[in-house]
Amino acid sequence: MTPNQGWKRFPRRLGPATVLALASAAMLGACVRRPAEPTWAKFGGDPGRGAVLVGRFSCGACHQIAGVQNANGQVGPPLSTFASRTMIAGVLPNTPENLVRWLRHPQSIVPGNAMPDVGLSDLQARDIAAYLYRDR
Repeated sequence: MTPNQGWKRFPRRLGPATVLALASAAMLGACVRRPAEPTWAKFGGDPGRGAVLVGRFSCGACHQIAGVQNANGQVGPPLSTFASRTMIAGVLPNTPENLVRWLRHPQSIVPGNAMPDVGLSDLQARDIAAYLYRDR
């Protein structure tokens, strides 16, 4: 097939210039970037309250958390890049709902793991999750 034969597949009322213009417009439309809504905003957590709770529940005793004083624990993984991880505890996809579930009841998900059940309410877990997902 020659390059000119390919144009014969388009209806006669759509010339090559029209097709090119439509394709260009579609590509330019895809280039428009809208700022992504923060993950925490989609499920009701407050990262400011979460920062306070991370300190109150001594998360830094087990985890390294950038920006949190004395958060240099070596038991659990560092939490500074949590939002970019694909899994939680190696068993749950990293989604806000799964993180809240993990924060509230880690022993029911992986019995015997080092993360204690600290008695977080749903709102407290959502706030801590929002803090972990916040933009850095």
